[in-house]
Amino acid sequence: MSAIAADAAPPPPSRSGFSLGGLIIFVLPIVFAALCFANKFGLIVVPPGPRVGIIFAMLISMMLTGMPISISLGLTVLVFIYTMTAVPLDAVALKLFTGIEKFEIMAIPFFILAGNFLTHGGVARRMIRFATSTIGHWHGGLALAGIVSCAMFALVCGSSVATVVAIGSVLLPEMVKHGYPMRFGAAVITVAGSLGILMLPSIPKVIYAISTNTSIGALFVAGVLPGVILTIMLCAVTWWISRSRNYPRLSRATWRECLTAFRESVWGLMLVVIIIGGIYTGIFTATEAAAVSAIYAFFVSVFVYGEMGMKDVPRVLLRSANMSAMLLYIITNATLFSFVLANENIPNALADWLISLHMGPWGFLLVVNLLLLIAGNFMDPSSIILIMAPILFPTAMKLGVDPIHFGILIDVNMEVGLCHPPVGLNLYVASGISKIGITDLTKAVMPWLLTMLAFLVLVTYVPWLSLVLPKMLGMM
Repeated sequence: MSAIAADAAPPPPSRSGFSLGGLIIFVLPIVFAALCFANKFGLIVVPPGPRVGIIFAMLISMMLTGMPISISLGLTVLVFIYTMTAVPLDAVALKLFTGIEKFEIMAIPFFILAGNFLTHGGVARRMIRFATSTIGHWHGGLALAGIVSCAMFALVCGSSVATVVAIGSVLLPEMVKHGYPMRFGAAVITVAGSLGILMLPSIPKVIYAISTNTSIGALFVAGVLPGVILTIMLCAVTWWISRSRNYPRLSRATWRECLTAFRESVWGLMLVVIIIGGIYTGIFTATEAAAVSAIYAFFVSVFVYGEMGMKDVPRVLLRSANMSAMLLYIITNATLFSFVLANENIPNALADWLISLHMGPWGFLLVVNLLLLIAGNFMDPSSIILIMAPILFPTAMKLGVDPIHFGILIDVNMEVGLCHPPVGLNLYVASGISKIGITDLTKAVMPWLLTMLAFLVLVTYVPWLSLVLPKMLGMM
């Protein structure tokens, strides 16, 4: 996620008049909380099985009221701990602070800061110019350049929403000027922007690594090959549609123009070398790489490209701090939620139950994909990972699924969720830039969304794609 994600969230539906459905949604959390307090004061006795159902039902019912996910998690945990367990409240306060003590969590604010500097520092515009000079003469050249630009920007950014904003705000007006339909351009940028969380640095990857104690560096590198394959698949669909609809092509650029465009964009692309090279050689950890990325992005945006002045830096810092605080608050409450699940032995019990069904790894991964795709209709990627990863991870390990492969699988599911309603942030951001209604944009996105689902199947059942690079670099 980026700082823009908070601004891009869909507005709550308007409520006018009496609604029975709205009343039920409002009453449900109160009913579940009443059951918990009835158990606390001995009016009823809730057995272990229904207790598990109550905690999830309370969380979902609170979210349905429109309550922010962080508040929903916190209230659910506090009510459940106070009424259903013998855990002292002092332990809750301690867990709130220790939940974000991990050194790896520091990577999140630094990557958010780096992404904001890159978004406003002219890096995206130069990457678009380089991509256009190389493939702009193909059918749908500007659209193809948009996908390649999103892939390059994703290598240094780590946020899908920031990728959509940075590339879409520059490229979409150009596409319309050259005769492309706005619906087509917005659809391409919506799905291509999802590469922002699959390629090298990725905030969802950091959150998954923190939740499961997996190597952040290996996860970063593991997303490169799948990201390249998805880029090629999206380009193939775009080229075929552009060719069949006879969309315009640009004139072929000369070698001198390509070289000039590359030279202008190389400062941004050097960040890829810094991240991979630094982690691989052991010069710095993934968290330290995030800090180096932020400093480098600041240097390039202010002193090399000069598209940001020092007077703009405080605004970027404040925006990054706001987003970091919001995300860390979600992580803290999700850590409490994971603590409750572990205290109730839910992950291990679920793992034993799923293994007893004899589905095997293939069947389990199919179930995981279905669960995550459903969750993508209601929650943002960070919340899904924080809630679902601690529950599903023990089962994956017992079935022999590699933790790096499992992390990339979850990441691809999050990509799909960003591109469809009702809470697909990429969709809402692209809609805001293009001024196209969500319904129309959803229809336009369908060919590429189906391509992403096919890619999800490929990543799920061909783990080699996710594991080959980390193994080659000795990261696992």
